[in-house]
Amino acid sequence: MLTETGLHKNDTLENKRETLSKEVLKNLRVVVRTTQAHSRWVEKSTGVSGAQLWAMWELFAKPGQKVSDLSRTLSIHQSTASNMLDKLEERGLIRRDRSGPDQRVVQLFLTSRGTEVLSDAPRPAQGAIINALNALSDNDLQQLNQGLGALMANMQVAETQAAMKPISE
Repeated sequence: MLTETGLHKNDTLENKRETLSKEVLKNLRVVVRTTQAHSRWVEKSTGVSGAQLWAMWELFAKPGQKVSDLSRTLSIHQSTASNMLDKLEERGLIRRDRSGPDQRVVQLFLTSRGTEVLSDAPRPAQGAIINALNALSDNDLQQLNQGLGALMANMQVAETQAAMKPISE
């Protein structure tokens, strides 16, 4: 059956679907590029990556955290957090302390130099994506999560560990 445009009805639906797929692709590119630009801006402004800055803000808000607590807050793997903290410690921005009753427990603190970096650091600490996600309604956030889950399932994503690494690294 031909439509007024001379296309078959199914062709029109296929064209709409293709157009929608391309729009989603463009939107994903905007999200990724915006995140990359934000990360570059943060690093240029502060000298630390976006993920490092978020970690520092968390340590400022809750001094004495353990690596496991911080990694959970940042939604990154504990080994990724440890590597990131090594870099911050090398630069004198954080310190590790075993002064509690259990010497096996390492607590994390900002140094005065780390606090100084935060004094001029941009907000939000979590970065552009998490800030935008937090602004979504519960319904929109649920729909987005379901849609992205379906997209990843169709991509046959093999590297699930990527979910536990900051985008900026």
